[in-house]
Amino acid sequence: MEDGFSSYSSLYDTSSLLQFCNDDSASATSSMEVTDRIASLEQRVQMQDDEIQLLKSALADVVRRLNLSEEQQAMGSRRGPTKDPTKMRKSPSADSSFGQSARPMIATLPVRPTVNNGTVLPKKGSSTLPSPAGSGSRKDASPATNKSTVRRANSNEHVGTLTRKDSGDSKGNRTRAGSTGSNSSGKRSDSKQRDPVFNAGMRRVTHCKEEGYVKMFLKGRPVTMFMPKDQVESYSLEARGELPSNKLKLDWVYGYRGRDCRSNLYLLPTGETVYFIASVVVLFNVDEQLQRHYTGHTDDIKCLAVHPDKITIATGQVAGTSSDGKLAPHVRVWDSVSLNTLQVLGTGFFDRALVCLAFSKSNGGNTLCVVDDSNDHVLSVWDWQREERLAEAKCSNESVFAADFHPTDSNVVVTCGKSHLYFWTLEKGLLVKKQGLFEKQEKPKFVLCVTFAENGDAITGDSSGNILVWGKGTNRISRVIQGAHEGSIFAVCMLRNGTLVSGGKDRRLVSWDGSYQQIQTVEVLESFGPIRTIAEGRGETVLIGTTKNFVLQGSLDGDFIPITQGHTDELWGLAVHPWKPQFLSCGYDRQVCLWDSSTHQLIWTKTLEDTAQSAGFHPSGAVVAVGTQTGRWLVLDTDSKDLVTVHTDGNEQLSVMRYGPDGNFLAIGSHDNYIYIYAVAENGRKYSRVGKCSGHSSFITHLDWSVDSQYLVSNSGDYEILYWIPSVCKQVVSAETTRDIEWFTQTCTLGFQVFGLWPDGSDGTDINAACRSNSKTLLVTGDDFGKVHLFSYPCSQFRAPSHIYRGHSSHVTNVSFLYDDSYLVSTGGKDMSVLQWRIV
Repeated sequence: MEDGFSSYSSLYDTSSLLQFCNDDSASATSSMEVTDRIASLEQRVQMQDDEIQLLKSALADVVRRLNLSEEQQAMGSRRGPTKDPTKMRKSPSADSSFGQSARPMIATLPVRPTVNNGTVLPKKGSSTLPSPAGSGSRKDASPATNKSTVRRANSNEHVGTLTRKDSGDSKGNRTRAGSTGSNSSGKRSDSKQRDPVFNAGMRRVTHCKEEGYVKMFLKGRPVTMFMPKDQVESYSLEARGELPSNKLKLDWVYGYRGRDCRSNLYLLPTGETVYFIASVVVLFNVDEQLQRHYTGHTDDIKCLAVHPDKITIATGQVAGTSSDGKLAPHVRVWDSVSLNTLQVLGTGFFDRALVCLAFSKSNGGNTLCVVDDSNDHVLSVWDWQREERLAEAKCSNESVFAADFHPTDSNVVVTCGKSHLYFWTLEKGLLVKKQGLFEKQEKPKFVLCVTFAENGDAITGDSSGNILVWGKGTNRISRVIQGAHEGSIFAVCMLRNGTLVSGGKDRRLVSWDGSYQQIQTVEVLESFGPIRTIAEGRGETVLIGTTKNFVLQGSLDGDFIPITQGHTDELWGLAVHPWKPQFLSCGYDRQVCLWDSSTHQLIWTKTLEDTAQSAGFHPSGAVVAVGTQTGRWLVLDTDSKDLVTVHTDGNEQLSVMRYGPDGNFLAIGSHDNYIYIYAVAENGRKYSRVGKCSGHSSFITHLDWSVDSQYLVSNSGDYEILYWIPSVCKQVVSAETTRDIEWFTQTCTLGFQVFGLWPDGSDGTDINAACRSNSKTLLVTGDDFGKVHLFSYPCSQFRAPSHIYRGHSSHVTNVSFLYDDSYLVSTGGKDMSVLQWRIV
C-alpha cells in the first residue's frame, strides 16, 4: 500500500492540498462557516480528482506512443527509411527527445498500480452513480476531459472525403489506460487509402485497415474494436452479412399472468387449457404435455374471451412501442385450431389498452363487447365478423374489472368495477345504461366479478366478501350471501351442473348449490396465492389462476396441484447448466428457480432475502452463484438448493456472475464499476477474494472469459471494452495481446466479432443481452422492444441481417443457449416470462 501511495505522490503535486490544510483561513478559528469550509474542501478534492484523471490519460497515451515509436523504429530498421520525417506527427508527448528520456519508464508505467489497478483511494461521489451513458462518471463531469473528447474526435480515419488530422489525445472517449476507445496509430493518414464509412442514425462505423480495427460510434462515443490478425488483410466493411441457416421455433412458455388480469383461463374441447403471458397466448394440453402458441400480438395481452363455439378466441392487447414507433391497442380474433388470425378490430379506436372482452351467447356469438382503458373506459359492441362497431358509450371514469353478455339476451351487457355495476341495453345503435341499485345493502367499494345463473340472474362478487344475486331483467338485488368470503371475491364461475364456485383473497374455493347454500370449501396453499380466476375443467376438475401466477388443477373435494407457474416480478437472472438440460432463472420476486428444459418442470425453487439480479453455474454444475441487488451474493448447491456460502462486495447490484472455464476463478461485475475476482476451490465450495479490477468509468454490463481462463473482457455502461488478467487484477493495455484471444463465451455486446448486432439508430442501450452458440455459428440478442434476434456468428458486418422473433412484451433481459445448442432460453423483464425456443 505504501508503495502504491508513494507512486501516487510522484505522479501528482500535493503541495496545493498541504497548503490548504495549513491555511490559517481554514482553521477552527476562522469566521467561515463549517459547511462552507467543507464545501470548499470538497470542491478542491474534486478538482484534484479531475486532474488525476487527466494524468492517467496522459500517462497511458505516453506509453502507447512510446510503444508505437519503438515499433516504427523496428520496422524502419528492417525496411529502411520510407517516409519524409517532416511528415511524421509532431506533438509534445510524442517528441523524440521526450521519448528517449522517458523510455526507461516503459516497463513500469503500464503496470503502475495507481493508474490501472485500484490501489489509489476509492472514487467518491458521483463517480459510482450508474448511468447508461456514463454521465455519472467523473470523467464526463470534468470540463478538461470534455475538451479532450473534442480533440479525440480528430483521429486518423477517413470520414467521407475528409482526412482526420493530428490528435492531441487519440484515446477515443475514454480516460482509462488501455480503453478500446483509444486510437493506436501515431501516424498521419496521408499515405492511407480512404476506408469506407457508414452512417446510421446515432451510429457511425469506420474501418482502419492499416491498424486492423473497426471504430463504431454509440451516442457520439467511439468504440474501437481490433480484429484478429488473420482478418486484417481480408476484412471489408462493405461486405454483406448473411442470414443464419437456422431458425427459432417457440417450444415452451413458462409462466402465467394472473397477478393483474382476470377471466383469462379456459378449457377448450381439445383438452387444451388456454391462457396468456407477455404477448403469447398459450394452448397447453396438460395430459400430453404439449403447448401450442398464438403469437400474433405485438405487446402485452390483457384480456381473453372464448366464443360459444369453443374454437374462436378473442384477445386484446395494450398500446406499445417498438423500434418502428407506437403500436396501437387492438383486439385480435383468431382460430384456436389453425392459429390463423380472422379479424383485427379497433386499431385507432381504442385507447391505452383493452381490459375486458366477451362474446355474445344467444345469437351464435356474432357480437363482441370490449372495454378499453381510456379515462372514460369506453364500452363498445362490435359485429366482429364484419369489423363493424355497432355502438359505444362511456362506461365509467373508474376502473372496470368485468364485462359480459347476458346468456339469453344478446342486447344486454353487464359491466362492473370500482363503485359501480351497470346493466346496458343495446337499442337502435345506442347503449342505454341502468345502474345497479344496492338499496339497503351496503355498497361495496369494488364489484370485482360477474357471472350468470341458468335462469338468467346476474351474480356478482365484491370487495366486501359478499355474493349478490340480481334478478333477471332488473337492476335490483334478489338475494344476498353475506360474508361468503373473508375479503375480496375475485372470481365467480357457474359450472355446467348448476353449481356456483367462488374464490378470492382468502384463498378459499367455495361451492354453492342452486339455493345458494354452501356445499364445501377447499383452501389452496399460501404459496400459491389468492384465487384470481376460476374455470371449469374436464369432468369434475376445476382450474384456478392465482395472483402469484400459478395455474392450478384439482377438484372441489381434493387437493390442487400446479400445472403452470412462473415468476411474479421483473426477471433478469439466467444461467444454463454446463452439461444438463437445465437452466436457472431469478428476479425481483426473490425467487430462484431451477427448470428442466426437457420435461418443462420446475425442479426446485428457493426464496432469497434480497432481490436477485444475476446467476452463473460453476463448470462442474455442482453449484450456482446468484448475485443480488444489494451487493450480496450467494452460492447454492444445485442438487439440494442448500446454501453453500454468502459474501458481500459493495452495496450495489451485481450484474454479472461468471466462473472461469477451469472453475478456479469467479468474476463478479458490479454496478459500482468494479469487477471482483475470487479464487475458487473444492469444486465451487470455497472462495477467497483475490482483489478487484478497477478501471471502468461506469457500471459493468457483461463479462467473458478466455478459453484458457487467463484473460477477462468486460463491457460497461459507457461503452468501454477493457481486458484483464484476473489472477492479478491487472488491466491489459496492448491491442496486440488481446486481439487474438479466443473467448470461451461471447456475451459482451461490444467487440469486433459482434458489433454487427447493433441496429440502426441505436443509442447503445437497446441491446440488453447477447449469447453465442456453443457451435460458434449463431449469435442471439435480446432487445428493449421485446424481440429476440438470431444472427450468424461471427457478426462483424455493418447492418448484419437477422431473423426476428416476437413473444416477449417487455425488454428481453437475458438470452442463453443450452449446453448442447438444442434450445435457446430468453427472459422478459416486466412481462415475467421465460420462453424456450427450439433451434431448427
